[in-house]
Amino acid sequence: MRIQTMKNFAKLAAIGLILTALSACSLPKRPALETASWMVAPERTDAPYKPRTDLWLKMGPAATTPPFDGKSLIYRLGDQRYEKDFYNIYSALPNEMVGNATRQWMNNAQIFSMTVGQGNGFFPYYILQTSVEEFYGDYRVRPEAVVSVEFFLTATDPQKRNPVIGKNRYTKRVPLKDNTPQALVLGQQEALAQILREYEVVLYKYAGNLPPPLGQ
Repeated sequence: MRIQTMKNFAKLAAIGLILTALSACSLPKRPALETASWMVAPERTDAPYKPRTDLWLKMGPAATTPPFDGKSLIYRLGDQRYEKDFYNIYSALPNEMVGNATRQWMNNAQIFSMTVGQGNGFFPYYILQTSVEEFYGDYRVRPEAVVSVEFFLTATDPQKRNPVIGKNRYTKRVPLKDNTPQALVLGQQEALAQILREYEVVLYKYAGNLPPPLGQ
């Protein structure tokens, strides 16, 4: 009797496993959640300046203020409420995008003989550092892209005097046509272009009155 009962349990267990397998096969397959990658890279299309110096400029460290120092797009939904979008990310960190965009923009402006990246091995006479202070979408009232960048232009000085030639901060807010991630990225790109367009005018003035390079 006990043997028969055990056989019945075994049959029921086998049937249960078969039904579970068939049920799993019949379930519809859900598509995997995909992430979208975005790049902020404004391009300068205006005519270059008449060069003010035959010296070159080196991009220094680029920093980002939290919570804007990650790859996720950030939405501001309240005065103290920020939300990260983990399914829409930047192709590079905001400080890297802003630093690269600034280098390419100033190269196209031709204010210095060239503007090189931080990884370049040339000894720098003049260094331009950037700090990304704000980089988000503001949806509290109307959708806007918000970008704030601070620039620090310094001269290399072994005597440790004040090396700062100029410090300038810019904030731009660009209205968005809708609430999509693409609209936000395009708005941030336009905001950064406006900032670089204004800063190149200031940098051109600085370049006309630079302290002499080391040894001169």
